[in-house]
Amino acid sequence: MILGLALVASSATAQSLTGAGASFPYPLYSKMFAEYKNAAGVDVNYQSVGSGAGQKAITERTVDFAGSDNPMSDDAMKAAPAKLLHIPTAIGAVVPAYNLPGVTEPLKFTGKVLADIYLGKIKTWNDKAIAALNPGVTLAPLPITVARRSDGSGTTYVFSDYLSKVSTEWKTKVGVGNSLSWPVGTGAKGNDGVAGVVKSTPGAIGYVELVYAKQNKLPYGSVQNRAGKYVLADNVPAAMAAKGVVIPADTRVSLTNSANADAYPIASFTYVIFYQEQKYGSRTQAQAQQLKKLLTWMVTTGQGYNEPLDYAKLPDNVEAKAKSIINTLTFDGKKF
Repeated sequence: MILGLALVASSATAQSLTGAGASFPYPLYSKMFAEYKNAAGVDVNYQSVGSGAGQKAITERTVDFAGSDNPMSDDAMKAAPAKLLHIPTAIGAVVPAYNLPGVTEPLKFTGKVLADIYLGKIKTWNDKAIAALNPGVTLAPLPITVARRSDGSGTTYVFSDYLSKVSTEWKTKVGVGNSLSWPVGTGAKGNDGVAGVVKSTPGAIGYVELVYAKQNKLPYGSVQNRAGKYVLADNVPAAMAAKGVVIPADTRVSLTNSANADAYPIASFTYVIFYQEQKYGSRTQAQAQQLKKLLTWMVTTGQGYNEPLDYAKLPDNVEAKAKSIINTLTFDGKKF
């Protein structure tokens, strides 16, 4: 897959750009890039290969930009040949989607219950831990089929980042990452793959970005936030996860388990990652200028496509930081 990306990138012109990475924002980026082509005449080829593969592709300079739901670590950035920059493009929610025949109202979950399901400790839907959160709901003694990602995934990072904040056992035994040593589960590639497993398997549960649950008509549960409130994911509670959070200058920050009383607790920025110095390989200044124009459009005009596709828009202060970062781009050491 990445070799194919290299071939695409090497043939890029000023009228085309290539990106690869997270499946989390793929529905949004598909719409954004179609509209951008109409507006600017520039083709943007984005391959939904997972955040891990996207981070690898930008490190190897086989794409103009990467998509990732988690920011790269300091160590990962040091492995790149030059300075990498991050800008958020949207806020998305990761939801526990499930296939439970006969249950018509959204189930309630706590972080501990979700962790225990993914640790393999809760094995059936009528387990007393789930039943206690959902009085009055008839829960069949159906085995739980745990669906999770098989590829390097930013959605996995966000989900495991949340579980590590609410479950000491999860943090100790499994931890946080794009790829994990899973205690249990059926692996699938991409958000679409996990949604497919859930949709086709009675008794399944899987973590997916909100839009994938909606597109596949999958029910998804409300999750208890840090304030004790059960919140069903939507644009507003996802956006609230960023409210009151100190956003660092490089915008690399976790939004999970927000202290905001109205926030949905499993929310995250999704990022675009690119090089500050744009002169490398066979790149031209025209190509660098096209990337700068695209990134600027994504955090300004392009934000108009977020909410209709079930992603929250960037808060004003984050949009301002993103534009400031974009304006540090250089070509041969000079800003352009």
